[in-house]
Amino acid sequence: MTRQIRAFIIFLTVFVLTLAVSCESENADNFDWPDYDPTPIELEIPGGFPPVIIPPDNPLTKEGINLGRKLYHDKILHIDGLLSCSSCHLQEYGFTSPGTAILPHINLAWSRNFMWDGKFDMINVNLEYVSLFEVEDFMQTNVSRLNEHEHYPGLFYEAFGVKEITSTEIAYALAQFMRTQVSGNSKYDQVLAEGIGTPVFTEQEMWGYELFFSETGDCFHCHGNKLFTDNKFYNIGLDSVFEGVNKGLYSVTGNPADLGKFKVPTLRNAALRNGFMHDGRFKSLREVIEHYNSGVLNSPTLDPVMTKPGKEFGLGLSADEIDALIAFIHTLTDEEFLSREELGPP
Repeated sequence: MTRQIRAFIIFLTVFVLTLAVSCESENADNFDWPDYDPTPIELEIPGGFPPVIIPPDNPLTKEGINLGRKLYHDKILHIDGLLSCSSCHLQEYGFTSPGTAILPHINLAWSRNFMWDGKFDMINVNLEYVSLFEVEDFMQTNVSRLNEHEHYPGLFYEAFGVKEITSTEIAYALAQFMRTQVSGNSKYDQVLAEGIGTPVFTEQEMWGYELFFSETGDCFHCHGNKLFTDNKFYNIGLDSVFEGVNKGLYSVTGNPADLGKFKVPTLRNAALRNGFMHDGRFKSLREVIEHYNSGVLNSPTLDPVMTKPGKEFGLGLSADEIDALIAFIHTLTDEEFLSREELGPP
């Protein structure tokens, strides 16, 4: 190859690359980009709830939350356009699905452990990390469809100041929206709030409340704070032999001490569900309580609370006490949360 030909090839290559960059820049300049001036939003935290830790690289903004809400309800995230987040997490059921074991999207701003088996049981795991998994692995989002969309590029620029959408920005927007899925205005919360005109428990609900937070009902050990979950993992005696999905946290850690341990779900809005435990084996609150009452199975990793002195064979609750507990759990239903417009489709 002569020196002249080699020089011409180099010139042509540089020219083509320059032209491509120029065209890309020209296309970006021709797009009607909105202003990037996101509006900070402070999360409203119900009384008695713990503080929320929000990552400094993803502060809540009006633009980010609105974008996350739109994405949450849009099937464009799914590789085949078949599902949105809200296809499985229905607002009217407390952002879960009836008849399934899907964990609800409720108060996840306070969670550091995710999934029944602790799939993300690691230090500093947050909603951003989990949302990125959902985008890239579960939904397998085709990001190019968002970049080529008529409206999404502008919305992402408003929220994050980027002209090229990536999985990270999608996950961050979803995380912002999910932090606003706060449930803390049930009858229980209103009864405990100070002020004139708040509702009061019925006699049966009050009895259930007392049972719930006493050694008799024993619910408070795992569900005793305002979140109604300690977000930890326990073996509550569902099985004595552990195979497949019933291995629980052990599937993640490989530690035999974690066999049969599963995440404690929140009991907020639990009365709306008809699928309980990691495999949905129980279909009603009554079946759940009956398990604790007389169905606990022993195993080496069974939590000591299940068989402490006087409870070796279960709680021993009467039918009336079970009814009272169920009545109290119904007071954890947050009607405002189930119909709050800003959580529904935009």
